[in-house]
Amino acid sequence: MADEIFQRSVRIERPAAEVFAWHERPGAFQRLCPPWERVEVLAHAGGIRDGARVRLRSKVGPLWSEWDIAHRDYVAGRQFRDVLQRGPFAKWEHLHAVTPAGDGACVLTDTITYRLPLGWLGRLGGGEFTRKKLAQMFAWRHATTKADVELANRYGLVAPRRVLVSGASGMVGRALVPFLRTQGHHVATLVRGRAAKEGEIAWDPARGALDPTRLEGFEAVIHLSGENVGAGRWTAARKDAIMRSRVDATRTLVMALGKVTAKPAVFVSASAVGFYGDCGDEALTEAHGIGQGFLPEVCLAWETHAEGAARLGVRTALLRFGVVLSPAGGALAKMLPAFRAGLGGPMGTGKQYMSWASIEDVVGALYHAMLDARCVGPVNVAAPQAVPNAEFASELGRVLRRPAVLPVPAMVLRSIFGQMADETILCSTRAVPERLRATGFVFRHESLEAALRAVLGRE
Repeated sequence: MADEIFQRSVRIERPAAEVFAWHERPGAFQRLCPPWERVEVLAHAGGIRDGARVRLRSKVGPLWSEWDIAHRDYVAGRQFRDVLQRGPFAKWEHLHAVTPAGDGACVLTDTITYRLPLGWLGRLGGGEFTRKKLAQMFAWRHATTKADVELANRYGLVAPRRVLVSGASGMVGRALVPFLRTQGHHVATLVRGRAAKEGEIAWDPARGALDPTRLEGFEAVIHLSGENVGAGRWTAARKDAIMRSRVDATRTLVMALGKVTAKPAVFVSASAVGFYGDCGDEALTEAHGIGQGFLPEVCLAWETHAEGAARLGVRTALLRFGVVLSPAGGALAKMLPAFRAGLGGPMGTGKQYMSWASIEDVVGALYHAMLDARCVGPVNVAAPQAVPNAEFASELGRVLRRPAVLPVPAMVLRSIFGQMADETILCSTRAVPERLRATGFVFRHESLEAALRAVLGRE
Protein backbone atom coordinates (compact mmCIF):
# COMPACT_ATOMS: atom_id res chain seq x y z
CA MET A 1 0.00 0.00 0.00
CA ALA A 2 1.43 3.39 -1.03
CA ASP A 3 2.31 5.98 1.59
CA GLU A 4 0.39 9.24 1.90
CA ILE A 5 2.40 12.48 2.07
CA PHE A 6 1.28 15.74 3.68
CA GLN A 7 3.47 18.83 3.34
CA ARG A 8 3.05 22.42 4.42
CA SER A 9 5.49 25.37 4.56
CA VAL A 10 5.49 28.82 6.12
CA ARG A 11 7.91 31.73 5.78
CA ILE A 12 9.08 33.22 9.06
CA GLU A 13 10.81 36.59 9.25
CA ARG A 14 13.53 35.46 11.64
CA PRO A 15 16.81 33.57 11.11
CA ALA A 16 16.68 29.78 10.77
CA ALA A 17 18.77 29.34 13.94
CA GLU A 18 16.12 31.12 16.03
CA VAL A 19 13.28 29.06 14.62
CA PHE A 20 15.14 25.81 15.23
CA ALA A 21 16.09 26.90 18.76
CA TRP A 22 12.40 27.58 19.45
CA HIS A 23 11.62 23.94 18.63
CA GLU A 24 14.36 22.70 20.98
CA ARG A 25 13.04 24.49 24.05
CA PRO A 26 10.92 22.88 26.77
CA GLY A 27 7.23 23.38 26.10
CA ALA A 28 7.48 23.42 22.30
CA PHE A 29 5.41 20.27 21.88
CA GLN A 30 2.67 21.58 24.19
CA ARG A 31 2.76 24.95 22.47
CA LEU A 32 2.15 23.25 19.11
CA CYS A 33 -0.95 21.37 20.31
CA PRO A 34 -4.05 23.25 19.07
CA PRO A 35 -6.56 24.18 21.80
CA TRP A 36 -9.29 22.01 20.26
CA GLU A 37 -7.14 18.86 20.46
CA ARG A 38 -7.02 16.58 23.51
CA VAL A 39 -3.38 15.56 23.86
CA GLU A 40 -1.54 14.52 27.02
CA VAL A 41 2.21 14.01 27.25
CA LEU A 42 2.87 10.91 29.33
CA ALA A 43 6.68 10.96 29.13
CA HIS A 44 9.29 13.04 27.29
CA ALA A 45 13.04 12.62 27.52
CA GLY A 46 15.99 13.82 25.46
CA GLY A 47 14.58 16.87 23.70
CA ILE A 48 14.49 16.43 19.90
CA ARG A 49 17.93 14.91 19.33
CA ASP A 50 18.52 11.41 18.03
CA GLY A 51 17.30 8.79 20.46
CA ALA A 52 14.90 11.10 22.31
CA ARG A 53 11.47 9.58 23.02
CA VAL A 54 7.99 10.98 23.51
CA ARG A 55 5.03 9.02 24.79
CA LEU A 56 1.63 10.66 24.60
CA ARG A 57 -2.04 9.95 24.21
CA SER A 58 -4.58 11.74 22.06
CA LYS A 59 -8.35 11.67 21.84
CA VAL A 60 -10.41 11.58 18.65
CA GLY A 61 -14.12 11.50 19.37
CA PRO A 62 -14.66 9.19 22.37
CA LEU A 63 -11.48 7.16 21.74
CA TRP A 64 -8.02 7.61 23.27
CA SER A 65 -4.91 6.28 21.52
CA GLU A 66 -1.29 6.14 22.69
CA TRP A 67 1.72 7.22 20.61
CA ASP A 68 5.31 6.16 21.20
CA ILE A 69 7.61 8.38 19.12
CA ALA A 70 11.38 8.35 18.59
CA HIS A 71 13.42 11.28 17.27
CA ARG A 72 15.93 10.69 14.46
CA ASP A 73 17.95 12.46 11.75
CA TYR A 74 18.80 15.47 13.91
CA VAL A 75 20.88 18.13 12.14
CA ALA A 76 21.59 21.12 14.37
CA GLY A 77 19.83 24.24 13.16
CA ARG A 78 18.26 22.45 10.19
CA GLN A 79 16.04 19.43 10.83
CA PHE A 80 14.77 16.57 13.01
CA ARG A 81 12.37 13.69 12.40
CA ASP A 82 9.66 12.04 14.55
CA VAL A 83 9.14 8.34 13.84
CA LEU A 84 6.18 6.44 15.26
CA GLN A 85 7.23 3.25 17.09
CA ARG A 86 3.79 2.29 18.30
CA GLY A 87 0.45 3.99 17.80
CA PRO A 88 -2.70 4.43 15.74
CA PHE A 89 -1.00 4.64 12.31
CA ALA A 90 0.65 1.83 10.36
CA LYS A 91 3.40 4.35 9.57
CA TRP A 92 4.11 7.93 10.67
CA GLU A 93 7.27 9.92 9.98
CA HIS A 94 7.31 13.67 10.48
CA LEU A 95 10.25 15.70 9.16
CA HIS A 96 10.65 19.23 10.53
CA ALA A 97 12.98 21.22 8.25
CA VAL A 98 14.14 24.84 8.58
CA THR A 99 15.74 26.39 5.50
CA PRO A 100 17.36 29.86 5.35
CA ALA A 101 15.52 32.19 2.96
CA GLY A 102 17.51 35.36 2.45
CA ASP A 103 18.65 37.88 5.00
CA GLY A 104 17.16 37.15 8.43
CA ALA A 105 14.32 34.88 7.26
CA CYS A 106 13.65 31.18 6.79
CA VAL A 107 11.06 28.66 5.63
CA LEU A 108 9.70 26.04 8.03
CA THR A 109 8.47 22.92 6.22
CA ASP A 110 6.64 20.01 7.83
CA THR A 111 6.49 16.81 5.79
CA ILE A 112 4.52 13.84 7.11
CA THR A 113 4.74 10.46 5.44
CA TYR A 114 2.05 8.19 6.82
CA ARG A 115 0.01 5.07 6.21
CA LEU A 116 -3.35 4.40 7.82
CA PRO A 117 -4.07 1.03 9.45
CA LEU A 118 -6.29 -1.63 7.82
CA GLY A 119 -4.96 -1.02 4.30
CA TRP A 120 -7.47 0.11 1.69
CA LEU A 121 -10.28 -0.08 4.24
CA GLY A 122 -8.48 2.40 6.48
CA ARG A 123 -7.89 4.75 3.56
CA LEU A 124 -11.53 4.51 2.52
CA GLY A 125 -12.84 5.19 6.01
CA GLY A 126 -10.26 7.63 7.31
CA GLY A 127 -8.30 9.07 4.39
CA GLU A 128 -10.25 12.29 3.89
CA PHE A 129 -10.70 12.77 7.65
CA THR A 130 -6.93 12.49 8.21
CA ARG A 131 -6.06 14.92 5.41
CA LYS A 132 -8.53 17.46 6.78
CA LYS A 133 -7.22 17.06 10.34
CA LEU A 134 -3.62 17.55 9.22
CA ALA A 135 -4.46 20.66 7.20
CA GLN A 136 -6.41 22.07 10.16
CA MET A 137 -3.67 21.29 12.66
CA PHE A 138 -0.73 22.63 10.66
CA ALA A 139 -2.51 25.83 9.70
CA TRP A 140 -2.72 26.53 13.43
CA ARG A 141 0.78 25.27 14.23
CA HIS A 142 2.44 27.38 11.54
CA ALA A 143 0.49 30.51 12.46
CA THR A 144 1.48 30.01 16.10
CA THR A 145 5.15 29.31 15.41
CA LYS A 146 5.44 32.27 13.05
CA ALA A 147 3.74 34.68 15.47
CA ASP A 148 5.69 33.46 18.50
CA VAL A 149 9.12 33.59 16.86
CA GLU A 150 8.45 36.93 15.19
CA LEU A 151 7.79 38.54 18.59
CA ALA A 152 11.52 39.30 18.49
CA ASN A 153 10.71 41.84 15.77
CA ARG A 154 8.56 43.68 18.33
CA TYR A 155 10.27 43.17 21.69
CA GLY A 156 13.82 42.42 20.57
CA LEU A 157 15.70 39.39 21.82
CA VAL A 158 14.56 39.28 25.45
CA ALA A 159 17.10 37.91 27.93
CA PRO A 160 15.90 34.73 29.69
CA ARG A 161 14.09 35.51 32.93
CA ARG A 162 13.00 33.46 35.90
CA VAL A 163 9.22 33.61 36.02
CA LEU A 164 6.92 32.31 38.76
CA VAL A 165 3.34 31.40 37.73
CA SER A 166 0.39 30.65 39.98
CA GLY A 167 -2.75 29.04 38.58
CA ALA A 168 -0.67 27.16 36.00
CA SER A 169 -3.16 24.27 35.86
CA GLY A 170 -6.04 26.51 34.77
CA MET A 171 -7.05 27.18 31.16
CA VAL A 172 -4.92 30.33 30.81
CA GLY A 173 -1.99 28.90 32.77
CA ARG A 174 -1.85 25.77 30.61
CA ALA A 175 -1.41 27.98 27.55
CA LEU A 176 0.91 30.53 29.17
CA VAL A 177 3.59 28.23 30.66
CA PRO A 178 4.60 26.52 27.37
CA PHE A 179 4.57 29.92 25.65
CA LEU A 180 6.98 31.38 28.23
CA ARG A 181 9.28 28.38 28.01
CA THR A 182 9.48 28.49 24.22
CA GLN A 183 10.37 32.18 24.52
CA GLY A 184 13.43 31.03 26.46
CA HIS A 185 12.30 31.85 30.00
CA HIS A 186 12.76 29.62 33.05
CA VAL A 187 9.33 28.98 34.59
CA ALA A 188 8.42 27.62 38.01
CA THR A 189 4.83 27.01 39.04
CA LEU A 190 3.06 27.12 42.38
CA VAL A 191 1.19 23.91 43.26
CA ARG A 192 -1.03 22.89 46.15
CA GLY A 193 -2.56 19.70 47.43
CA ARG A 194 0.38 17.49 46.43
CA ALA A 195 4.15 17.23 46.69
CA ALA A 196 6.07 19.63 44.45
CA LYS A 197 8.04 18.17 41.55
CA GLU A 198 11.03 19.67 39.77
CA GLY A 199 10.18 23.20 38.62
CA GLU A 200 7.36 23.50 41.17
CA ILE A 201 6.95 25.23 44.53
CA ALA A 202 4.40 24.03 47.08
CA TRP A 203 2.04 26.47 48.76
CA ASP A 204 -1.23 26.45 50.70
CA PRO A 205 -3.06 29.77 50.21
CA ALA A 206 -5.91 28.82 52.56
CA ARG A 207 -3.36 28.55 55.39
CA GLY A 208 -1.19 31.41 54.16
CA ALA A 209 1.70 28.98 53.71
CA LEU A 210 4.46 29.83 51.21
CA ASP A 211 8.17 29.68 51.99
CA PRO A 212 9.65 33.09 51.02
CA THR A 213 13.11 31.59 50.53
CA ARG A 214 11.75 29.63 47.54
CA LEU A 215 10.85 32.92 45.81
CA GLU A 216 14.36 34.36 45.77
CA GLY A 217 15.71 35.12 42.32
CA PHE A 218 12.46 35.43 40.38
CA GLU A 219 12.35 38.44 38.08
CA ALA A 220 8.64 38.25 37.26
CA VAL A 221 5.55 36.82 38.96
CA ILE A 222 2.32 36.09 37.04
CA HIS A 223 -0.60 35.40 39.35
CA LEU A 224 -3.59 33.58 37.81
CA SER A 225 -4.88 31.59 40.76
CA GLY A 226 -8.60 31.73 41.56
CA GLU A 227 -11.73 29.58 41.81
CA ASN A 228 -13.76 29.24 38.59
CA VAL A 229 -16.55 31.84 38.72
CA GLY A 230 -18.74 29.96 36.24
CA ALA A 231 -18.41 26.46 37.69
CA GLY A 232 -21.81 26.41 39.41
CA ARG A 233 -24.73 28.29 40.93
CA TRP A 234 -23.66 30.96 43.40
CA THR A 235 -24.73 29.57 46.75
CA ALA A 236 -23.46 31.37 49.83
CA ALA A 237 -20.72 28.74 50.19
CA ARG A 238 -19.77 29.03 46.52
CA LYS A 239 -19.51 32.83 46.69
CA ASP A 240 -17.33 32.55 49.77
CA ALA A 241 -15.05 30.07 47.95
CA ILE A 242 -14.76 32.41 44.95
CA MET A 243 -13.85 35.38 47.12
CA ARG A 244 -11.54 33.51 49.48
CA SER A 245 -9.63 31.77 46.69
CA ARG A 246 -8.60 35.13 45.27
CA VAL A 247 -8.01 37.00 48.51
CA ASP A 248 -6.12 34.17 50.24
CA ALA A 249 -3.93 33.37 47.25
CA THR A 250 -3.05 37.00 46.51
CA ARG A 251 -2.41 37.89 50.15
CA THR A 252 -0.21 34.82 50.65
CA LEU A 253 1.84 35.51 47.55
CA VAL A 254 2.32 39.23 48.24
CA MET A 255 3.23 38.64 51.90
CA ALA A 256 5.84 36.09 50.86
CA LEU A 257 7.27 38.52 48.28
CA GLY A 258 7.54 41.10 51.05
CA LYS A 259 10.09 38.85 52.77
CA VAL A 260 12.19 38.27 49.66
CA THR A 261 15.55 40.04 49.65
CA ALA A 262 15.63 40.88 45.92
CA LYS A 263 12.08 41.69 44.78
CA PRO A 264 10.89 40.74 41.29
CA ALA A 265 10.74 43.54 38.75
CA VAL A 266 7.08 42.96 37.94
CA PHE A 267 3.94 41.40 39.42
CA VAL A 268 1.17 40.67 36.90
CA SER A 269 -2.13 39.73 38.49
CA ALA A 270 -5.30 38.50 36.83
CA SER A 271 -8.59 40.30 37.39
CA ALA A 272 -11.72 40.63 35.24
CA VAL A 273 -13.87 43.14 33.38
CA GLY A 274 -16.51 42.05 35.89
CA PHE A 275 -15.02 44.94 37.90
CA TYR A 276 -17.22 47.33 35.91
CA GLY A 277 -20.53 45.56 36.45
CA ASP A 278 -23.52 46.05 34.12
CA CYS A 279 -22.96 49.25 32.10
CA GLY A 280 -25.17 48.82 29.03
CA ASP A 281 -23.46 50.00 25.84
CA GLU A 282 -21.07 52.45 27.56
CA ALA A 283 -17.45 52.10 26.41
CA LEU A 284 -15.37 51.25 29.50
CA THR A 285 -11.71 52.23 29.74
CA GLU A 286 -9.47 51.48 32.69
CA ALA A 287 -10.40 54.88 34.17
CA HIS A 288 -14.03 53.83 34.67
CA GLY A 289 -15.14 53.27 38.26
CA ILE A 290 -16.30 50.10 39.95
CA GLY A 291 -19.78 48.70 39.33
CA GLN A 292 -22.30 47.15 41.70
CA GLY A 293 -22.69 43.48 42.55
CA PHE A 294 -20.77 40.46 43.76
CA LEU A 295 -18.26 40.27 40.89
CA PRO A 296 -17.19 43.92 41.24
CA GLU A 297 -16.67 43.26 44.95
CA VAL A 298 -14.54 40.21 44.16
CA CYS A 299 -12.45 42.12 41.62
CA LEU A 300 -11.94 45.03 44.01
CA ALA A 301 -10.75 42.76 46.83
CA TRP A 302 -8.54 40.83 44.38
CA GLU A 303 -6.92 43.97 42.97
CA THR A 304 -6.56 45.65 46.37
CA HIS A 305 -4.51 42.75 47.69
CA ALA A 306 -2.48 42.60 44.46
CA GLU A 307 -1.60 46.27 44.85
CA GLY A 308 0.28 45.25 47.97
CA ALA A 309 3.08 44.31 45.56
CA ALA A 310 3.17 47.91 44.33
CA ARG A 311 3.67 49.06 47.91
CA LEU A 312 6.74 46.80 47.99
CA GLY A 313 8.18 48.77 45.07
CA VAL A 314 7.27 46.13 42.45
CA ARG A 315 5.71 47.27 39.17
CA THR A 316 2.19 45.87 39.34
CA ALA A 317 -0.20 45.30 36.44
CA LEU A 318 -3.83 44.24 37.03
CA LEU A 319 -5.11 42.50 33.91
CA ARG A 320 -8.89 42.65 33.63
CA PHE A 321 -9.84 39.76 31.35
CA GLY A 322 -12.94 39.60 29.23
CA VAL A 323 -14.41 36.24 28.20
CA VAL A 324 -11.40 34.10 27.20
CA LEU A 325 -12.17 32.21 23.99
CA SER A 326 -10.82 28.67 24.01
CA PRO A 327 -12.45 25.29 23.42
CA ALA A 328 -10.19 23.97 26.19
CA GLY A 329 -12.31 25.58 28.92
CA GLY A 330 -14.31 28.58 30.06
CA ALA A 331 -17.51 29.98 28.55
CA LEU A 332 -16.84 28.91 24.95
CA ALA A 333 -16.29 25.27 25.93
CA LYS A 334 -19.65 25.29 27.73
CA MET A 335 -21.42 26.76 24.68
CA LEU A 336 -19.96 24.44 22.06
CA PRO A 337 -22.08 21.29 22.61
CA ALA A 338 -25.36 23.17 22.13
CA PHE A 339 -24.08 25.22 19.19
CA ARG A 340 -22.59 22.18 17.46
CA ALA A 341 -25.97 20.47 17.79
CA GLY A 342 -27.67 23.48 16.17
CA LEU A 343 -29.40 24.37 19.44
CA GLY A 344 -27.51 27.59 20.22
CA GLY A 345 -28.77 31.14 20.17
CA PRO A 346 -28.86 34.48 22.00
CA MET A 347 -29.05 34.64 25.78
CA GLY A 348 -31.82 36.83 27.19
CA THR A 349 -32.43 39.83 24.95
CA GLY A 350 -29.09 39.27 23.21
CA LYS A 351 -28.41 43.01 23.44
CA GLN A 352 -25.90 42.79 26.30
CA TYR A 353 -22.30 43.41 25.26
CA MET A 354 -19.67 40.69 25.59
CA SER A 355 -16.03 41.68 26.03
CA TRP A 356 -13.88 38.83 24.74
CA ALA A 357 -10.31 37.93 23.77
CA SER A 358 -8.80 34.84 22.17
CA ILE A 359 -6.64 32.64 24.37
CA GLU A 360 -3.65 33.63 22.22
CA ASP A 361 -4.24 37.34 22.87
CA VAL A 362 -4.68 36.72 26.60
CA VAL A 363 -1.30 34.93 26.68
CA GLY A 364 0.19 37.71 24.56
CA ALA A 365 -1.19 40.40 26.86
CA LEU A 366 0.29 38.69 29.93
CA TYR A 367 3.67 38.60 28.21
CA HIS A 368 3.34 42.21 27.08
CA ALA A 369 2.51 43.30 30.63
CA MET A 370 5.52 41.37 31.92
CA LEU A 371 7.90 43.10 29.48
CA ASP A 372 6.51 46.62 29.01
CA ALA A 373 7.22 48.95 31.92
CA ARG A 374 4.29 51.18 30.88
CA CYS A 375 1.82 48.49 31.97
CA VAL A 376 0.99 49.66 35.47
CA GLY A 377 -2.33 49.38 37.29
CA PRO A 378 -5.52 48.22 35.55
CA VAL A 379 -5.19 46.87 31.98
CA ASN A 380 -8.29 45.77 30.05
CA VAL A 381 -7.59 42.51 28.19
CA ALA A 382 -10.39 42.48 25.65
CA ALA A 383 -10.43 42.69 21.87
CA PRO A 384 -11.21 46.13 20.42
CA GLN A 385 -14.58 44.93 19.09
CA ALA A 386 -16.89 43.91 21.92
CA VAL A 387 -20.14 42.55 20.47
CA PRO A 388 -23.74 42.09 21.62
CA ASN A 389 -24.52 38.55 22.73
CA ALA A 390 -26.85 37.98 19.76
CA GLU A 391 -24.03 38.86 17.35
CA PHE A 392 -21.68 36.53 19.22
CA ALA A 393 -24.18 33.68 18.91
CA SER A 394 -24.73 34.37 15.22
CA GLU A 395 -20.99 34.44 14.49
CA LEU A 396 -20.32 31.24 16.43
CA GLY A 397 -23.11 29.50 14.54
CA ARG A 398 -21.74 30.73 11.22
CA VAL A 399 -18.20 29.55 11.98
CA LEU A 400 -19.55 26.13 13.02
CA ARG A 401 -21.95 26.08 10.04
CA ARG A 402 -24.91 25.57 12.32
CA PRO A 403 -28.10 27.56 12.92
CA ALA A 404 -27.97 29.71 16.05
CA VAL A 405 -31.49 31.08 16.36
CA LEU A 406 -32.90 29.45 19.50
CA PRO A 407 -32.97 32.13 22.22
CA VAL A 408 -32.73 31.26 25.90
CA PRO A 409 -35.07 33.55 27.91
CA ALA A 410 -33.57 35.47 30.82
CA MET A 411 -36.08 33.93 33.23
CA VAL A 412 -34.84 30.43 32.32
CA LEU A 413 -31.21 31.45 32.91
CA ARG A 414 -32.11 33.02 36.25
CA SER A 415 -34.02 29.92 37.33
CA ILE A 416 -30.95 27.76 36.57
CA PHE A 417 -28.07 30.01 37.61
CA GLY A 418 -29.63 32.60 39.92
CA GLN A 419 -27.48 35.67 40.62
CA MET A 420 -24.68 34.27 38.45
CA ALA A 421 -26.89 34.67 35.37
CA ASP A 422 -27.42 38.40 36.01
CA GLU A 423 -23.74 39.14 36.69
CA THR A 424 -22.19 37.01 33.93
CA ILE A 425 -24.46 35.80 31.10
CA LEU A 426 -26.91 38.73 31.10
CA CYS A 427 -24.48 41.45 32.21
CA SER A 428 -23.48 44.03 29.58
CA THR A 429 -19.80 45.03 29.71
CA ARG A 430 -18.17 46.82 26.78
CA ALA A 431 -14.50 47.07 27.80
CA VAL A 432 -12.01 49.00 25.65
CA PRO A 433 -8.31 47.93 25.66
CA GLU A 434 -7.07 51.51 25.93
CA ARG A 435 -3.90 50.80 27.91
CA LEU A 436 -2.85 47.84 25.77
CA ARG A 437 -3.23 49.92 22.64
CA ALA A 438 -1.40 52.90 24.18
CA THR A 439 1.58 50.67 24.99
CA GLY A 440 1.81 49.18 21.49
CA PHE A 441 0.22 45.76 22.01
CA VAL A 442 -0.78 44.08 18.74
CA PHE A 443 -3.76 41.72 18.80
CA ARG A 444 -3.49 38.50 16.83
CA HIS A 445 -7.29 38.33 16.55
CA GLU A 446 -9.09 41.66 16.42
CA SER A 447 -12.36 40.40 14.93
CA LEU A 448 -14.62 37.82 16.54
CA GLU A 449 -14.73 35.75 13.36
CA ALA A 450 -10.91 35.57 13.18
CA ALA A 451 -10.70 34.57 16.86
CA LEU A 452 -13.34 31.86 16.64
CA ARG A 453 -11.88 30.43 13.43
CA ALA A 454 -8.42 30.32 14.98
CA VAL A 455 -9.32 28.68 18.31
CA LEU A 456 -11.74 26.20 16.71
CA GLY A 457 -9.52 25.29 13.76
CA ARG A 458 -11.97 26.67 11.21
CA GLU A 459 -9.56 28.84 9.23
